[in-house]
Amino acid sequence: MDSFADLGFARVDTSREARQGAPEAIVAEGKTPAEISAIAQALLDAEASSVLVTRADAAARAALREVAPDAQEDERARLAWVARNVPAPEGVVAIVSGGTSDLPVVREAQVRAELLGTEVLVHVDAGVAGLHRLEPALPDLKRAHCVIVVAGWDAALASVVGGIVAAPVIAVPTSTGYGATFGGVSALLAMLTSCAAGVAVVNIDDGFGAGTIAARIARQSK
Repeated sequence: MDSFADLGFARVDTSREARQGAPEAIVAEGKTPAEISAIAQALLDAEASSVLVTRADAAARAALREVAPDAQEDERARLAWVARNVPAPEGVVAIVSGGTSDLPVVREAQVRAELLGTEVLVHVDAGVAGLHRLEPALPDLKRAHCVIVVAGWDAALASVVGGIVAAPVIAVPTSTGYGATFGGVSALLAMLTSCAAGVAVVNIDDGFGAGTIAARIARQSK
């Protein structure tokens, strides 16, 4: 039977990993450091293979280290995580980004996919404004079991990659760019209206969701 840890302020889904193959993650926004520590401890007590805190500022990252001194972090990506019993890697996920500004979202997708047990290959700054920069990534994109494309601005990279590779493509619109990008809405709409078949789209800046989906696809493709 599915179970959860009732902390009063949160009901932590401690059986999610057994049910779905991916443990619950902690979104730090709106939570106090004490709440983050308590949720993380509940997941660790339930022997989760990993604990991932997203949207984590310095206080949130410190809260995870309080209960797990072996925690790792990425300040730029606003991530902190603990890897205890990560599954052996199966399948390959390739991630390519339009620009360096997309790197925080790339890292969120990368860390999540690696924690779920996949090999992740990353290529950054290969946007369509200089399409020749995509060429070094092509061998990895073509051998991957799932591809994640992270891009803002016009987000045309998703259509380009979607027209090249045989694997499913998960497109992640980002909120980078000047005013008319509307905080990622223009990239979202461009990806949703892609002319390339086989491209699916997650929410703006949702590297976590993309990494989760890609890992599941890659592991099941082996």
